[in-house]
Amino acid sequence: MTLSVKFWGVRGSCATPGVEFARYGGNTPCIEVRAGASTLILDAGTGIRKLGQSLLAKGKVDVSLLLSHVHWDHIQGLPFFAPLYVPGTRIHVVGGANPMPLRDCLHRQMSAPNFPVDLRDVGATLTFFELRDRQRTVLGDAEITAVRANHPDGVYAYRIEHKGRSIVYATDTEHYSCVDKRLLSLCQDADVLIYDTQYLPEEYSGERGASRIGWGHSTYEAAAMLAEAANVRDLVLFHHDPERTDEQVSALEARARALFARSTAAHEGMELTLAPALGDAASRAA
Repeated sequence: MTLSVKFWGVRGSCATPGVEFARYGGNTPCIEVRAGASTLILDAGTGIRKLGQSLLAKGKVDVSLLLSHVHWDHIQGLPFFAPLYVPGTRIHVVGGANPMPLRDCLHRQMSAPNFPVDLRDVGATLTFFELRDRQRTVLGDAEITAVRANHPDGVYAYRIEHKGRSIVYATDTEHYSCVDKRLLSLCQDADVLIYDTQYLPEEYSGERGASRIGWGHSTYEAAAMLAEAANVRDLVLFHHDPERTDEQVSALEARARALFARSTAAHEGMELTLAPALGDAASRAA
């Protein structure tokens, strides 16, 4: 009855092939969360393709897919999620309220002439549920809290809790001049915070290249400030810039650790396991 996390895609904006990106991986966001007997998927970037193969190898697939938002890099893997085409698969799609219904957003990418298979014709049974800001809900063995964060077209951060342990997923959010009070509340005393660190502070401010202010992403510096203020145990740096090589991601990780010692740059295949609160302390295996 543990709470565990496995990273299948950690790259932001677009998939990035190449030997210089092999260590951390080039797939766009997708994370598998196991909460007791329940399986949750965070976002459907290109990393969800390999996750789908892994799930099918274990038998019938029954999952909840939590979408932070519907920008392309977070949904583009869904048409290549093999369980989607298997009768008997059940996928409960969850996301924050948008001007367009969630079902319609996903149907737009899986309809002619953009894709040869229409979303309405897949074999899986799909259900859709739209969360409101600050809403709490239960998905199987997990308790979920959703909070609207700061990103063009909207984004939601999630806190996932199980047996006294907690993970916060806050990607594609832009920090403010001070710690975001909404995220601070969501992250308070979390075991793990997975946070958008796409830019270096000097890139974000425009000291190096064009300013990224208003683009909807954050920095390791803002991540460390949030983690410290919220008394987070472990900080996972996520949504790596598609131009950032393995060497550069490692350098970013080192800079983050100088501010928050328990910082780790996410890489594909990385796993975190959190024992129940009354059991042993959290363990990590990469």
